[in-house]
Amino acid sequence: MTADQVKGKGFKGALRYNLQKVEHGAAKILDMTFTSGKEDSIMREVALIRMLRPNLQKYFYHTSLNFPPNENLGDEQMNIIANEYLNNMGFDQHQYAIFRHYDADHPHLHILVNRIGYDGKVVSDSKDYQRSEQVLRKLEKQHGLTEVISSRQAQERAMTKNELEMMKRTNVPSSKMQLQEIIKDVLSRKPDTAQFIQALEFKGINVLFNQASTGFVSGISYGYEGMQFKGAHLGNAYKWQAIKNAISYEQERDRTAIYQANVRTRELQQSARASESATRGPATGTDGDTKITAGNRKVIQQGAGKLQDQIRAKDSGYQQAARTHGQHSNQSGVPNQKYRIQRGADIQSQQQGRQQVGYQALPGSHLIGSLLGTDHPADDMDQGALNEFKRKRKKRKGQRLG
Repeated sequence: MTADQVKGKGFKGALRYNLQKVEHGAAKILDMTFTSGKEDSIMREVALIRMLRPNLQKYFYHTSLNFPPNENLGDEQMNIIANEYLNNMGFDQHQYAIFRHYDADHPHLHILVNRIGYDGKVVSDSKDYQRSEQVLRKLEKQHGLTEVISSRQAQERAMTKNELEMMKRTNVPSSKMQLQEIIKDVLSRKPDTAQFIQALEFKGINVLFNQASTGFVSGISYGYEGMQFKGAHLGNAYKWQAIKNAISYEQERDRTAIYQANVRTRELQQSARASESATRGPATGTDGDTKITAGNRKVIQQGAGKLQDQIRAKDSGYQQAARTHGQHSNQSGVPNQKYRIQRGADIQSQQQGRQQVGYQALPGSHLIGSLLGTDHPADDMDQGALNEFKRKRKKRKGQRLG
């Protein structure tokens, strides 16, 4: 017996699906806690219990219990099994509906449950798959049903639903199934460790061992067709514990071969990542913009530095000229005023030049200038706001000094 579990936010869709099966004679209701089998009535009762936990999103639990084709049990026994399953899973004070379906080549049940109990408590979904498997093994023994090997005991992981659908569509087994077959074939030859690694690499499988510095190996994974599979993902027969017993392995003798295999595998992984990065191309978007901005900042800093040197040189020249002229003139105040006016005009020109340096470093500066027009050049577009800020700052400074 197997169980497929689903947890979701909606009760209505699954309920409608099962009720439609009943209407078409493909299913029947074995048991339910609701007062009526009508959809609207059931949803009203579910809504009342939901009010106890309004913030719980995934309140709906849906599972199907599947039996082998040869176990065509009666309705009463299937209902007993379903109720015992619910009780063992913790749904002993909860709303539920049990449907038996006849639309497949094997007997199966669909169970719809509200995870919120009548007392407002919620059944935890932590490790519910493991708990469900334990309950199924227990019920198989109690009712004399065919016992299914648990996933922990299974030597080989079965196909998933998606893998089965893909194989039906393409008529090609999945990468996982191909990998399992290749490893089984290699192991059947009873190789030693070096031969095991060599045979897998010849088939396009790169092996990566979890090897300590002492040489001790505690795990194994397989790279195949661009995907990495741990041994546990393939089944117990593909874990290192089983592999080392199936081949001729000695830790000291084989530590070098295992180490070299790890080096080859990691080099291939790095090469694959480098190729992927190269395929993506150069940085764009935010990274590219950051580089452009950093470049512009450098241009601005260089230009501003040159202007500062020019300002210092001008100041020195003006001071020297003023002293020289003052020594040869009886009207010392007039030439000083003249040089102050000239110096002020040059400083204003240099400030505009500093703005121009920043403006020229901006991407699309020609577009900004053309949009502003000749009457409003880009280097003066924030001058009014700057002057207003300076005026307010001087005013605040004067108030603090006063």
